[in-house]
Amino acid sequence: MFIRVTKQRRADGSSVAYMQLAESVWNSEQQRSDNRIIHNIGRADDPEVIARLRRLAKSIMRRCSPEEMVAAAPEVRVRDAWSYGDVYALERLWEDLGIGSVVGRLLRDRHFEYSVERALFAMVANRACAPCSKLYCWEQWLREDVRIEGAADLGLHQLYRAMDWLEANRDSLEKEIFFRVSDLLNLDVDLIFYDTTSLHFEVEEEDRGVGEQDTVHGSKQSGGKVYRAPRKRGYSKNGRGDAPQIVVGLAVTRDGLPVRHWVFPGNTVDVTTVAKVKEELRGWRLGRCLFVGDAGMVSADNLRTLSLGGGRYILCMPMRRGDEVTQEVLSRPGRYRDVTENLRVKEVVVGEGERRRRYVVCHNPEEEARQRLHREQVLKEIEAELTSLRECGTDILSKRVAELRASQRHGRYLHLNSSGHLEINRAKVRDEERYDGKFVVHSNDDSLSADDMALGYKQLMRVEEAWRTLKSGLRLRPVYHWTVHRIHAHVAVTVLALLLERAAERACKDTWRNIRDDLRRIKLVHLSTADGEVWQVTEPDAAARARLDALKVAPPPAVLRVG
Repeated sequence: MFIRVTKQRRADGSSVAYMQLAESVWNSEQQRSDNRIIHNIGRADDPEVIARLRRLAKSIMRRCSPEEMVAAAPEVRVRDAWSYGDVYALERLWEDLGIGSVVGRLLRDRHFEYSVERALFAMVANRACAPCSKLYCWEQWLREDVRIEGAADLGLHQLYRAMDWLEANRDSLEKEIFFRVSDLLNLDVDLIFYDTTSLHFEVEEEDRGVGEQDTVHGSKQSGGKVYRAPRKRGYSKNGRGDAPQIVVGLAVTRDGLPVRHWVFPGNTVDVTTVAKVKEELRGWRLGRCLFVGDAGMVSADNLRTLSLGGGRYILCMPMRRGDEVTQEVLSRPGRYRDVTENLRVKEVVVGEGERRRRYVVCHNPEEEARQRLHREQVLKEIEAELTSLRECGTDILSKRVAELRASQRHGRYLHLNSSGHLEINRAKVRDEERYDGKFVVHSNDDSLSADDMALGYKQLMRVEEAWRTLKSGLRLRPVYHWTVHRIHAHVAVTVLALLLERAAERACKDTWRNIRDDLRRIKLVHLSTADGEVWQVTEPDAAARARLDALKVAPPPAVLRVG
């Protein structure tokens, strides 16, 4: 039984198609099969006729098991299926932000036997969707887990060569991308937030060489750049002082979008990075750029460097150095003024005339209560330890006393009295109480109010959010590379992934993890038919369509390829 379509030609030359339900019957007299009309369905271009046929087909399908339906159509098979929506959205963002065109322009005078732009996007998308090593990205992710147009045939060595090209052109690439993104998204670049973090390596030995002139790599792939030995032991911000590390600096806008990043040797002190950052951001058309940094950036040389050329800054000041902040600012009497629910400010001016210095003492009542409770708990633990020490033998006593004094949690509140016994340092406890819930902000911009200074610094959390995303979500570490320019390129790839994530989060007002999970519901299916191969995309559901609408990205085409 089948549907038969017949055509009739009218007098005016047009033709009309009619559908009929027919069946094949055997004519025993003529020894042949004849078609017998069972029912005249109607015109083939009538929407009501088509709707009736679809309802009939659905009712018939309900009478058949899935196995029977597959067996009835052996020429159609599902070969494979992949999550597609997240990679598709990232690729649209990659193009909309102009990253692909910037890479293409920089590659205009170079001739590679493969697409460097496709290799870079594949590595950036891997960081955002399923971060792994470059080897696993090539070996498994690109071949089995996703389908990226133009990336399926890339070799591992081509991914590495694309990283080398990225590192050689990173400065100009970051600059052009920032200009395009800031114009496209209308970013506020008056405030530039900068901070550093440490990134340790699971190796025993440091890189060779010490000092400014040490070079590790200066090859053609790295653009002839000269590098200092990067993996050195230094102050670790994640508690891994035993391992060699590098220091990564990052500048972001108030919206959290990365402006530029830097990689320094692991023994670099934060305060020594500011001069390089300010020098390399010069000429970036950042308007009235206000540099915002943490207490680790504060030194007399840095303040002088930031002030050169009329530069403006907001810096959080260290409070336990026994300097001007400790002696004059925190002890200055005055009333606090409420700014937000958990932020009060008090302005303090030290000095007169051109040499005067403006400080804002900021107080968070909730943080003060939290710190007080924490200290009370630590003091209870110390008192319990001191009680137990009185019952210990001499050998155990001396060992335990040394451990307590070296403890980061307990040691600050302990000292030896005149009799040589360990006891709580009550003066230190009272001194710590002065700092509960407080931080001090300093600026050389007189046009900023005390509220602006406090709120401007509070937004430095944008950099902290970026570090958390880079280390946890994008898995900046572990780093499997050991050559210097590849380490730099790995950081650059991860920062590009951060840019795409932040752009998506800014548009959808949600975390990239939630956005990615919704978009992954859009699948790419590979079908095998008697007439060839078909790569078809599933229809986006309501959640995925809402994400695409927020990103201003059109849904993917229903059929990607037929072959």
